[in-house]
Amino acid sequence: MSTRYEATVTAPVNIAVIKYWGKRDSALILPTNSSLSVTLSQDHLSTRTSIRASADFGKDRLWLNGVEEDIAASKRLINSITTARKLRAALEQKLLAEGAAAETVVPLSKWSLHVCSENNFPTAAGLASSASGYAALVKALGVLFDLPQSTSDLSRVARVGSGSACRSMFGGFVAWQAGVSDDGHDSFAVQVADRQHWPELQALILVASDKKKAISSTAGMQTTVETSELFAERVRSVVPKRMEAMQRAISERDFGTFAEITMRDSNQFHAVCLDTYPPISYMNDISRSIVSLVHAFNAARGRVVAAYTYDAGPNAVIYALKDDMRDLVELFTYCFPREESTLPDAFYPDSFGIFDSANQVGQRLTRPEVAQLAETAGKFPAGSVRRIIHTEVGDGPRVLAVSESLLDDAGMPKRAKE
Repeated sequence: MSTRYEATVTAPVNIAVIKYWGKRDSALILPTNSSLSVTLSQDHLSTRTSIRASADFGKDRLWLNGVEEDIAASKRLINSITTARKLRAALEQKLLAEGAAAETVVPLSKWSLHVCSENNFPTAAGLASSASGYAALVKALGVLFDLPQSTSDLSRVARVGSGSACRSMFGGFVAWQAGVSDDGHDSFAVQVADRQHWPELQALILVASDKKKAISSTAGMQTTVETSELFAERVRSVVPKRMEAMQRAISERDFGTFAEITMRDSNQFHAVCLDTYPPISYMNDISRSIVSLVHAFNAARGRVVAAYTYDAGPNAVIYALKDDMRDLVELFTYCFPREESTLPDAFYPDSFGIFDSANQVGQRLTRPEVAQLAETAGKFPAGSVRRIIHTEVGDGPRVLAVSESLLDDAGMPKRAKE
């Protein structure tokens, strides 16, 4: 039996607390400002990718969630694969130059690839998967090609596919350094702290819409760069100070400061979008209602115990410490009830045992002040929030066993769709 050259990995989703918005170089995906994110657990949100190289494959092929896609249609995908191939080719040349026998140096850089990728969260959940997708792709290529580069070095490869993907190359808390060089060599991700540094930090994702946004992030940020005066001030003055303050808050596990910076940066990001001409509005009425409810919740508790953040879309991510999550889950599941057609386990998969049974989801309010707040806020129409995902800080990409591959013996997807 011939040797199989293959790698299978999973990679996580990350949610920024200091936002990336705007490029100084669109081709290399070089950002106008640094950013910082929290990597979320792959037990709840991840992309799994298998890649096989073979001299027998006629061309590169890609399957996403069982459906074959045209690799040639994605310039960014080609960029990531090409960059990784160049690194592998350089390694092969180095090994030969050092005296390795030609038959021992497998020319993987010249072989075609079959790439198969799946998400463990519904595509319809309205969650961006490009970060986890490109991080999984690059990690798998790094393993397959046996690349000697560091994780930060490989984050540059992920960056040319999707900017935020460079942050998904690490677990815990991650900074993407904007850099100043024209060639992008100093624009890469570094880990600020690992997942064990602050294990009490958890997150809720409230999916307020699963519809495709009218204005893509790529188009939106370019218009912002060209037209927003507020954006220029954000890049020049605000973000550098917030990056420093946020890293200090994480180091000291200071949730109050972490939460305030997170909310203020989300607010300013969306203010910059509104300052764009024509204005861009990614949040909807439900998004804004969640913002108000979080502030009311903090007021009821007498301190800041929850923080919201929104990327370029209407879905909320709520950060809080473990001891405060029960109150938040009870509040949100009560105020934003599920549709009758949605099962409780599908609406809120209770991974952390908040409720004694699925029937209690949306029915129980334990703390009196939370019950009073819920009564004041009232119930929104069923289905206003389509799904709630409860997760925590997670690790970086994981390398899986051969048995976990998405490809069969012939190098084709095990779960292909017609």
